[in-house]
Amino acid sequence: MSPRGVTIPQVRQQLFDAAEQVLLREGPSGLTGRAITREAGVATGLLHNHFGDLDAFLAALFVDRARAATDNMGDLPARAGTATVVDNLMAAIETLLTGNLMALAGLVLARPSLVTRLGEALDDGTLELDAAERLFTAYLDAERRLGRLTSDADTASLALALVGAVHQLLLTRGPHAPDLRERLRRLATTLIDH
Repeated sequence: MSPRGVTIPQVRQQLFDAAEQVLLREGPSGLTGRAITREAGVATGLLHNHFGDLDAFLAALFVDRARAATDNMGDLPARAGTATVVDNLMAAIETLLTGNLMALAGLVLARPSLVTRLGEALDDGTLELDAAERLFTAYLDAERRLGRLTSDADTASLALALVGAVHQLLLTRGPHAPDLRERLRRLATTLIDH
């Protein structure tokens, strides 16, 4: 544990990483300020000193991880015309499957008090829940312009169907379901081919 009064570089990310580990190991009910700081190896009060309270911290964690996932998919529209459409979509979907976004979404369901905090992040533009859907749409628009999708393809609906399917399967089966990626590939192929 770091001694009191010693500056800890990157404390925000250290606490975020620790919270994810506690969440994955113990579930939402085990996610307390004390458990997080213990996992991070820092003083118990550090979380509250930096974030005010646990809900503010957890909302900041959710926003940070959602932004990271979107940033990791940011080059999707530029992939138009490379590989296959389905392979590009699956690479982007993989970004949504990796990380712990769905565990964090489950945390929001388990802690309704976070909804208000996330609502504040939505209101001020810090959190964009539809960012993945917009990136998929932009990519599919680019593929349509290149002629790799039919000219009448409803790209916004395709994007919504793909992102919605990822969320549905993750929430009902979890990120480690053995057939998850196969089912998503079949869905992407079916949607793109029609």
